[in-house]
Amino acid sequence: MKTLKDYVRSIPDFPEQGIIFRDITSVLQDRDGLRMSIDQMQQLLDGIDFDVIVGPESRGFIFGMPIAYNLYKPFVPIRKKGKLPGETIEMEYTLEYGTASIEIHKDSIHSGQKVVIIDDLIATGGTIEAITKLVEQLGGEVVKIIFLMELEGLNGRERLRNYSVDSVIRYSGK
Repeated sequence: MKTLKDYVRSIPDFPEQGIIFRDITSVLQDRDGLRMSIDQMQQLLDGIDFDVIVGPESRGFIFGMPIAYNLYKPFVPIRKKGKLPGETIEMEYTLEYGTASIEIHKDSIHSGQKVVIIDDLIATGGTIEAITKLVEQLGGEVVKIIFLMELEGLNGRERLRNYSVDSVIRYSGK
């Protein structure tokens, strides 16, 4: 029987020499891989009391939405700056080669709500750290952060050390 890791395509030397790119499209394109990824991420929520799932554009949508649907929870999208039509708050964060900004609707998280953040990958942790700040600025409490994959060599988990973080697949490198 295949494991979820068997569905992830590893592409050496992309986007640059020495990097192994972990491609999730091969997981999504296989019905068994897709089901397994959603099921295993959802299992990491067993016993967790929460009110809402938050996911960043775009791969957080892919994994967060079906889990929210399965568990009968609302889903809140985090989008790149300028993509949400309502009143928003934003957070700028550092990328490897610059900065980026993300936004959330001001009315999407209510004071005291328990929030789960779901995304495909944790690398340096910068995007998710920015999301935790947005959630907390709106009065929410981040009770769990779940990733499909983790690149342990980039130490993103350290940046999120004050939160409960889980990942389904872990790779020791970058």
